[in-house]
Amino acid sequence: MKLRESLLAAGLAMSHLLAGEAAEPSVPNILWITVEDMSANLGCYGDAYATTPHLDAFARQAVRYTRAFATAPVCSPARSCLITGVYATSLGTQRLRSAFPIPARFQGFPSDLRKAGYYTSNNVKTDYNTANEPALIQASWNACSVRADWRGRAPGEPFFSVINLMTTHQSRTSVWSFEEFEQQVGARLAAGERHDPARAPLPPYYPDTALARRTVARYYDCITAMDKEVGDILARLEADGLAGDTIVFFYADHGMGMPRGKRVLHDSGLHVPLLIRFPEKWASLAPATAGETVGSLVSFVDFAPTVLSLAGLEIPDYMQGTAFLGSRIGAPRSHVFGARDRVDEADDLARSVRDGRWLYIRNYQSHLSWMQRERYSDQSVFRRELLQLAADGQLEGAPMTYAAPRRTVEELYDTVNDPHQVHNLAGLPGHREVLERLRNVHRHWVFDTRDLGFLPEIEASRVTEGTTPYAWARAADNWPGDVFAAAERAGSVPSAVVLADELQSSNSAIRHWAVTTFLADPAGGSIPESLLDQCLQDRSANVRVPAALIAIRQGRVETGLEVLEKELAADGVDRVLAAARAVESLGNTARLVRPALRAALDRATTREGEHPGWMFVRFAIEEIFEIIDRQPAA
Repeated sequence: MKLRESLLAAGLAMSHLLAGEAAEPSVPNILWITVEDMSANLGCYGDAYATTPHLDAFARQAVRYTRAFATAPVCSPARSCLITGVYATSLGTQRLRSAFPIPARFQGFPSDLRKAGYYTSNNVKTDYNTANEPALIQASWNACSVRADWRGRAPGEPFFSVINLMTTHQSRTSVWSFEEFEQQVGARLAAGERHDPARAPLPPYYPDTALARRTVARYYDCITAMDKEVGDILARLEADGLAGDTIVFFYADHGMGMPRGKRVLHDSGLHVPLLIRFPEKWASLAPATAGETVGSLVSFVDFAPTVLSLAGLEIPDYMQGTAFLGSRIGAPRSHVFGARDRVDEADDLARSVRDGRWLYIRNYQSHLSWMQRERYSDQSVFRRELLQLAADGQLEGAPMTYAAPRRTVEELYDTVNDPHQVHNLAGLPGHREVLERLRNVHRHWVFDTRDLGFLPEIEASRVTEGTTPYAWARAADNWPGDVFAAAERAGSVPSAVVLADELQSSNSAIRHWAVTTFLADPAGGSIPESLLDQCLQDRSANVRVPAALIAIRQGRVETGLEVLEKELAADGVDRVLAAARAVESLGNTARLVRPALRAALDRATTREGEHPGWMFVRFAIEEIFEIIDRQPAA
């Protein structure tokens, strides 16, 4: 612990001993109020449909950030970054429900506050997406429970407290039945607080249906219920006489938990509200006066260093963000970055770069839809309506772009003139300079941060065994730049010579991306039979499984299904999940391996407690059975 932190801790301890109740603290209290799955749909952000009186009043006392962004469009990877100040893609924790370890010295930034004399509390969600979660909780928090807040501290002790509210979570806004929503959320609102579906502001990527309007109104009802909870927290802080000593953050963990919100890299998935109130005592730390807006770019990777900076503490050198407030404020950032990887059973790999105006997205698995089938999200009746409308050919324009079976390799949007990002400019000559500039920024970020997403999950487990992905990627020559180069070719059409060389590479991850290049080819490119046979017998399931899909596409149905059946019977959960998702993509053909699916489902059901991946296997196979049971046998 550095000298300043030692003196702070010693001074606080001595004042507690001598006075019982210490004098006013010399450092600010800090309170985070975090909410789930919500975009900036608040009255204070100009949303006329929103009913948010408490947050609107809070915003008049706070600084309102207009360009704050999550690093991932789903909770666990975003929280992994928040607690460490390191991108999840650098830690290897970028896939939802990760079990990868992180270095033991990454104890969570609240642990630094504790060492400096702060009382730290968390209520209640952790979800840090790593095998180290128990250690992170123990090091970071004095109290972590459904009752934890600042009231557990010693007299005069400064505090850092997090209170997380679930009311706007995807489960409430979209997944629960309307009946359950009414019982759990709707019943908490007065008639005048409910939102009229007829007035619902539908974004252009939604069709104008009664169900779309009802679902959007329900989302806003959840926001109103959450707003009342925030009002209660702020009132409690005021009643305890602490509002004048406490800097209060309000933000969401990523964008709205609705179709084309959560899980995508557009602003609807990454842009979040961020309000920070500075009491008069700490007004000198504010970047603007109360009620004003700040348009500088802010990323979740900046939050940990910023809190340490507000407390006057040093920022660990491993943190990848920049403090935007406090004594150690850094230069304004020019770009923010986002990462989409596997969410539940839905595998994916996409990255984004955004500056003040332009959003660039690179899709490395462009053969997959933004709206892949996914068991949890598909419980939403509105999402199922979108899927059905797309299947029936009744969607067009922006709604169909989201629901389309595949997407473009690159996306580029002018967020000023196209705030919903529905007009992709990537293929237009007039925007080539912007496209190439952001493409290069993306590549530099991937290399500089040693993005581990390009290693398939099975491969990452193998090569990082006995260490952490973070440490492995920083060992000499380990970060797989050649794998990234192979991934960049997926979605393009490189020469047959290049692909033939990659299919015979000694690196199974490169072979995986070579096969994926064929799989992603919109023209349905075929692998020469001799090379395909080699891929079907490859020692890596990352190669065998996509090769099986190509074999089926090339007419070798029995051969491809035989490979997938063997993978469904494998012991490794990652292999079974990859095979299940491959079978799911086959539609009615999946009924040909029904016995193997049933056996895998039974095994997954009995092994769910061993690894979260078995639950995702169950999700995938249950979805397959729904698909084939709705269709007549061929």
